Amino acid sequence: MLKKSLNQIPSFVAGDKTIIKEFIHPNNDPDADPHYSLAHATIEIEEASEPHILHNNSELYIILSGEGEIHIGKEVSILRGGDAALVPKGVLQWVKNIGKTPLRFYVIVSPPWQAEDEEVL
Repeated sequence: MLKKSLNQIPSFVAGDKTIIKEFIHPNNDPDADPHYSLAHATIEIEEASEPHILHNNSELYIILSGEGEIHIGKEVSILRGGDAALVPKGVLQWVKNIGKTPLRFYVIVSPPWQAEDEEVL
């Protein structure tokens, strides 16, 4: 069994400036052998992730709380708790917190996220 608690997972700031806590990643959980990575992400009030492209990965954002504006290619959409957005691989994207509380969401990346696959602009 693989069980983790959010408050026990160390955080780090990703290349796009999003605060990340990795729930599942093959590098950290080799026995799980997932074909994806799962992370909890936070963007603080009035902050935004850096525009970036994942060249070999698609991402699924699942919004838990807060309000954000997601930019995927030339499209822009508002995201709130309960919403999800799919970012295809190879597309410029970023997320901005437009709410009054931290924007919190899960990110599922397939295949699993690797720093060398991400181009921060």
